[in-house]
Amino acid sequence: MRLVIVDDDPLVRMGLRAILASQDGWEVVGEAGDGEQAVAVVRELMPDVVLMDVRMPGTDGLSATRELTAAGSPAKVLILTTFEVDEYVFEAMRAGAAGFVLKRIPPAELIEAVRVVAAGESLLFPASTRAVIERFAAPVEAPDLGDLTEREADVLRELARGRSNQEIAAELFVSLQTVKSHVASILTKLGVRDRTQAVIVAYESGFVQPGEPTP
Repeated sequence: MRLVIVDDDPLVRMGLRAILASQDGWEVVGEAGDGEQAVAVVRELMPDVVLMDVRMPGTDGLSATRELTAAGSPAKVLILTTFEVDEYVFEAMRAGAAGFVLKRIPPAELIEAVRVVAAGESLLFPASTRAVIERFAAPVEAPDLGDLTEREADVLRELARGRSNQEIAAELFVSLQTVKSHVASILTKLGVRDRTQAVIVAYESGFVQPGEPTP
């Protein structure tokens, strides 16, 4: 796995590099101290995952994430933040980030978060992600969800609850491959690039309501 670290604090970058480089088969191929540098480095090195700080001088992480998404970069952006519920984080996810982690999490959880993002299988830390989306998602003109089949609607509802593919398969009594097929179809029909954006659409369209209980 090829990774790029983006943070304006050299000590933070050093610590993240030490954690990530400890994993077999993982390589930190580049670093950047602001969003403008991040875009250039990612375009040049084509990493699998980018750990992106949000608040940086000059070009911030939100602008960099939006620019990479618009350019069709396949890199998964994992937002690093100090605050658990932050409008800036929501905008970054809306711009195309795959999820976010808190800078204070233990190294083992950071490593697992990178694995999850790279696999594109589930939302990161569902409770936190859901809290951000519920707080800041506002009704907008969203894609018509009427094209979803009944089973796809069930899967989207479970995605919004923060469930992984394995958990959805167990909940709906279907195979893991079936869930993956439904998720791929949902992303295509909604015109979004990943699960996080699909969940945002679910909230903004009113398909899922803030505060809806999680079983």
